[in-house]
Amino acid sequence: MRRAAAGGDERGLRRDVLDLVRAVVPFDAYAWVLTDPLTCVGWSPLAETPQLAGLPNLIRLKYLTTVNRWTAIADPSAVTLRSATGNDLARSRVWRELLHTYGVADVVSCVHRDRFGHWGFLDLWRSGSDAAFDDHEVTFLARVAELITPALRRCAAEALVAPAPASAVSGPVVLLLADGLDVRAHTRPAADTLRALVPAPPGAEPIPAVAYNVAAQLVAREAGVDDHPPWARAYLAGARLVTVRADRVEGDPGAPYDIAVTIETASAGERADLFARAFGLTRREAELVGAIAGGGDTRDLARTMQVSENTVQDHLKSVFGKTSARSRTQLLAWVRGS
Repeated sequence: MRRAAAGGDERGLRRDVLDLVRAVVPFDAYAWVLTDPLTCVGWSPLAETPQLAGLPNLIRLKYLTTVNRWTAIADPSAVTLRSATGNDLARSRVWRELLHTYGVADVVSCVHRDRFGHWGFLDLWRSGSDAAFDDHEVTFLARVAELITPALRRCAAEALVAPAPASAVSGPVVLLLADGLDVRAHTRPAADTLRALVPAPPGAEPIPAVAYNVAAQLVAREAGVDDHPPWARAYLAGARLVTVRADRVEGDPGAPYDIAVTIETASAGERADLFARAFGLTRREAELVGAIAGGGDTRDLARTMQVSENTVQDHLKSVFGKTSARSRTQLLAWVRGS
């Protein structure tokens, strides 16, 4: 609880929480992925898994697996693979086709979701013949997820109002992937953009994890596994909001790639929606924020929302309180990212 309240950047928060959890619930590997709260598609992975070269296949199978899929886990917010499959782990595609080769004996999946959206999911793996997570551990992890979810949302809010870098995406940023998610080609600016999205160690090539995630969602949607759209909003260089999308390439069916992933500066509407979710605004407050992004004075806002000017002022006062904005000018700059 103290660590959640301390705030900080989302990667530091997750690393600290993992250290605290590991002291109570031992695990051998993990994958903690932040998701777009609207589409539930991953954008910021933090992982410690065997054979990093197999990451594209792991992500693809994770999205194609219906058992314990993060989009389907309700209450409780933590569930084990053994309990979900009745100890028949082979019912899980990702375990059947990949995890069993690593000796994984159980996985506990935790989701970070509130009424404003889906903010992430965490998988903890255990290996060995007697490696099942017990009920006490699962209850503990569900409680941790409950405590950490508001902190992850606050991290998203803080990133939105942080000083933005001077330049946006130096596009076009396009990656071409095969169905197995292997990157076959990309435009010249892609490497720098990917490095800004998911920092890599000095001298190492950036891992296009966010491209894997949106492409995997495209494949999962086509397979009828999940109908969320294949895109996610992500932070470039800590503050600039970008939208990453996957779509099919029309052309020669014999080409070595057929999925295109694009990265571009998020639209005003995409940014306003995330702003409202991250700061926990009500539906009416979110509507006001969207209207403010389009410009106009109090009278214009009242006409757009079909309410009185006094009601607009009341909503503005509430939004100022939730966001700590000191003026409409500052609020507009935050919403627009300018």
